[in-house]
Parts: sequence; structure tokens; C-alpha cells
Amino acid sequence: MKKLLLAGMLGTSLFAVSCSAVNNAKTAQNQRSEFLKMKGDWQIVSIDYDKKFKIKPFDDGVDAQCFVGSHWRLIPNNWTGAYTLNGGGACGAGYSQPIKIDVVSGNTFNFKKIADGTKAKQNTAGYTLTLTNQTTDQFSLEQNIPFDGENVRVVYNFERAGMK
Repeated sequence: MKKLLLAGMLGTSLFAVSCSAVNNAKTAQNQRSEFLKMKGDWQIVSIDYDKKFKIKPFDDGVDAQCFVGSHWRLIPNNWTGAYTLNGGGACGAGYSQPIKIDVVSGNTFNFKKIADGTKAKQNTAGYTLTLTNQTTDQFSLEQNIPFDGENVRVVYNFERAGMK
């Protein structure tokens, strides 16, 4: 009788674990499908933040306004991409930066910059962004940057490249 009870408990726990694995797989697939909608070429059309702060996104050393008009290519099938800053004036020379993307959970993902000659797994530093207001041709990414014990909220508004 004890063996039957033990077998029943073991079967129940295996069933619970397998259901959990199915739910995790569905969640991962939903996250991937949301990110797949971002495939293609995008442009930052505006950046919203409290203007009393001087924001230099992604440690690039240039003002946030230098990112307005930047071109972003997102490639979800291999979780990579790149962004290109146009440069000029106070923004300095333009350049392109390869990135690697990792979905953390739901609509939150990390991206990290990949330096020439290095592999993504060699770089552990990155940036956490939250996807908001996603449509077919637009989306926003929100970043919270810690400053003096508070968070400065920065919202990057994207539009599919080529749209007018």
C-alpha cells in the first residue's frame, strides 16, 4: 500500500512538473512572438525624458538627442542587431554598433553592445529595456536609469524605417 501511495505522489509531482514545463514553453514562445514583430529596420523618432537631466544613452558618450534619427536593425531569428548614429555637429562622427538581445521576461529584454573581435558571451554588461505601445509600425522602449536614489525614466519612440 505504501508503494502505491508513493507511486501516486510521484506521478502527481511529475504531472505538475510537466505542466509547468508546458507553461514555461508557452510563455517563452509568446515572448519570442512579441519580439519577432520588431524584426526589421527602425528609426528613433523621439526620446522623452525629464530635460533637467543630461542623458547619454547606452554609454555612447553623446547626448540623447543624437539618437533621434538613428537607424536600428533588429534580427530576431538570431537575437542580434545593430544601431547606427548619424553623427554631425555636437554628436561627433557617426558609427554603427552591433548588439545582442536577450528576452528576460514578458516585455522586458536586455541588449548588450558587442565590440569588434569579441563574442557576445564575453560581454556580461548590458541595458534593460521594457517594450511598450507596440503596433505594427511603432513601438517604444522604456529605460529606467538610477540617479541619486531615484530612477530617471527615458522612453525611446521607434517608427518603422521608411514610414512617413
